[in-house]
Amino acid sequence: MRKNSIKNTRINGEVQKALSEIIRSELKDPRIHPMTSVVLAQVTPDLKYCRAYISVLADEEQAKETIRGLRSAEGFIRTQLAKKVNLRITPEVSFVLDQSIEYGVRMTKLIDDVAGKESEHWES
Repeated sequence: MRKNSIKNTRINGEVQKALSEIIRSELKDPRIHPMTSVVLAQVTPDLKYCRAYISVLADEEQAKETIRGLRSAEGFIRTQLAKKVNLRITPEVSFVLDQSIEYGVRMTKLIDDVAGKESEHWES
């Protein structure tokens, strides 16, 4: 199976949806922030491993604590994933903190600041 085949893309989507549901409704760990979402799930073509990119709408310390909580619950999450997604092999999930949303917001703010200063410069 090629890396970006239709089948692999569909599996990635199903795993992402299932992980989102598991994190939202089945995990009771107080370290996991309620504003946690799965941005992307990438399952290897052999279905053995999955890298899940997690976004947390909180400060950096709460985000790191959420990742710690998810890593400690990897076994439970994998078991629940096996029940929700019918795959020949249930992938081993590893969680990665995705900061692209925060990065994008920060870049947008910087661009707006520069654009605001430039318009003030042209007005005077």
